[in-house]
Amino acid sequence: MHSSGGEAAGRPPVNVVGERVALGPLSRTLLPRYQAWMNDVATQGWAGYPTRPEPWTDERMAQWYDRAATDQERMWLTIYETGAWRAIGFCVLRDIDPRHRTAEFGMTIGDRADRGKGYGTEAVTLLLDLAFTGLGLNNVQLQVYEFNHAGLRAYRRAGVKEIGRRRRCYFVGGRFWDVVYMDCLAEEFSSPVLGRVLAPDEAR
Repeated sequence: MHSSGGEAAGRPPVNVVGERVALGPLSRTLLPRYQAWMNDVATQGWAGYPTRPEPWTDERMAQWYDRAATDQERMWLTIYETGAWRAIGFCVLRDIDPRHRTAEFGMTIGDRADRGKGYGTEAVTLLLDLAFTGLGLNNVQLQVYEFNHAGLRAYRRAGVKEIGRRRRCYFVGGRFWDVVYMDCLAEEFSSPVLGRVLAPDEAR
């Protein structure tokens, strides 16, 4: 694993590279893929977007991109599968509080065919590495719906722990579901990439 901001062999600009997944900045050229994911009703429900089908038009996507790409309070990142450097999802670190060293995060694997393959777990691990090792945060949390089994598996495998639930407060598919609250502490996390990349050089 390594971190890189350069391009090689046609790969997109990336910030941190794992074994099978890399995280990089949003790209305007990927707007059609982002738009397809956001218009998938099932993906909208899993990600916590409005549960009624809500169209994401070209104009709305352009507005979202312009805000997200320049947002100083949120860190939006594209998730790439490194075998073919395909964009497979996106994640966000938001509500970053430098005083209390906290933040909240979210992650979406866009295409159903890419779920359940371990990409989400590694993407979360890399995002936590950016949060804890890169930004020096101490506590990162998220909310996930109890029916999002793939997401729950990914978060737990990445070391994120359940800390509580808000019961029967999210209505989708004809019934109410719990919202699961999870978090991770810096002391519980072992850096897979940036701890080595950001280590000071030894005296020579």
